[in-house]
Amino acid sequence: MRNWINIPRVEGRASRQAHADLPDGTFEHEIGREGFFGPAAHIHHAHAPTGWVRFEGPIRPRAFDTTKFDAVPDSAWAAEPLAGNRRCAVRFWRIEAPMDHLARNADGDELLFVHDGAGDLFCDFGHMSYTEGDYLLLPRGTMWRLVPSAPTRILMIEATDSTYKLPDKGIVGPHAIFDPAILAVPEIDAAFDDQRSETETRVAVKRVGQVSTMVFPYNPLDAVGWHGDLAPVKVNWRDIRPLMSHRYHLPPSAHTTFVGERFVVCTFVPRPIETDPGALKVPFFHSNVDYDEFIFYHRGSFFSRDNIHPGMISLHPAGFAHGPHPKAFATGQKAARKETDEVAVMIDTRDPLEVQAGAASVEWTGYVDSWRTAPAATNEAAE
Repeated sequence: MRNWINIPRVEGRASRQAHADLPDGTFEHEIGREGFFGPAAHIHHAHAPTGWVRFEGPIRPRAFDTTKFDAVPDSAWAAEPLAGNRRCAVRFWRIEAPMDHLARNADGDELLFVHDGAGDLFCDFGHMSYTEGDYLLLPRGTMWRLVPSAPTRILMIEATDSTYKLPDKGIVGPHAIFDPAILAVPEIDAAFDDQRSETETRVAVKRVGQVSTMVFPYNPLDAVGWHGDLAPVKVNWRDIRPLMSHRYHLPPSAHTTFVGERFVVCTFVPRPIETDPGALKVPFFHSNVDYDEFIFYHRGSFFSRDNIHPGMISLHPAGFAHGPHPKAFATGQKAARKETDEVAVMIDTRDPLEVQAGAASVEWTGYVDSWRTAPAATNEAAE
């Protein structure tokens, strides 16, 4: 909160640095404002902040498993609704055959994260291929369709009534994390020319959550050229080179990939594990009290979670502490491996997320109880 009175203080037994050299027998709990950018307190507890034995009420940590979705919707706008608010809508979509129509989102920019599969995107601006791990960012109003060459599953993240931007990279400069020069844009190539036709074509337009259809006597993807500074772009998680520190566990905000209105999209990719003897080597316990945290687990072995596999989602509402599972905390601090092996997409939203029917139908209801066995505090060096 930018107007908060900042008066740093130290009381009792406390570390000299956040996330490092914790007092023996303690658990650090960060209470932070403005998504790790604002004022924060680091409280050293004798017990794990997530050591509850019961959880009552409708707002609680939740988890969902998208691998249990069986339906193959015939339209992007029929994708399974997962969660949303007035600024952000998240859906999960399976597509196995070429789209027989074009889609257009008139509510906001659409960000597609390709969980698996491969194929081609055709849009107003031309053609580009896609594969597992790609982000495809489609500006509001773009007409598009997918032609999968392999069954494809996609996490759809809509920036409702707003636009996506790249994060301000501050003193590390514009080329950190990924160089904007590597963002791919569609091309008017042979594949695009081959899809031109005089065949009647439908365009399904979503506006205020309702779908209307325009019918053209030809395929309106008929551009012969374009210029300007607005276009779809593509980047793969493999092109992301994360900020790192061997002496300090960086907050999730260091991994921001895209910024929407009142929410951010972050990408966690493999990185070296901290080697400083006193540094935390797992995500710290924290209460990010201004944001809900939605994480889609894409691939790998998830460092801070137990019983989570690719395709699952966790949702941690603002107001509740969360952090590594007990088993992950105990093993992570003594991890012998030298780097993480995980890829995940995190959506942090300033406005509360409302769980939708699609996610509720594939919920792991026991997730809230997965912290019941509180870990023993250990601040020993990694072996």
